[in-house]
Amino acid sequence: MPLYEYICEETGDVIELIRPMSKADDPVEDPERKGRVFKRKLSTFAAKSDTARGTSSAPHPGGGCCCNPGGTCGLN
Repeated sequence: MPLYEYICEETGDVIELIRPMSKADDPVEDPERKGRVFKRKLSTFAAKSDTARGTSSAPHPGGGCCCNPGGTCGLN
C-alpha cells in the first residue's frame, strides 16, 4: 500500500498514512483529536544523479530488476 502525506493548512503539521489508493482522498481523522482538518499533499521524491556518467547516487535495493534479473540496470 502507498504512503501518503497529509497537511493541516492551519498549522502546517504533516502526518503520513499508509492506506489503499482507493482511500487516498478520504477524510483523515486528527491523530491528536484537536479537530484539525488534513488534506492530502503532493509528495515528491528526489535522487541525485551524475548526468555526465549516467549514474545515480540513490541506493539500489539489490536483487536485480525486470530487464536484467542479475544486474542493476546501470545504476552502479
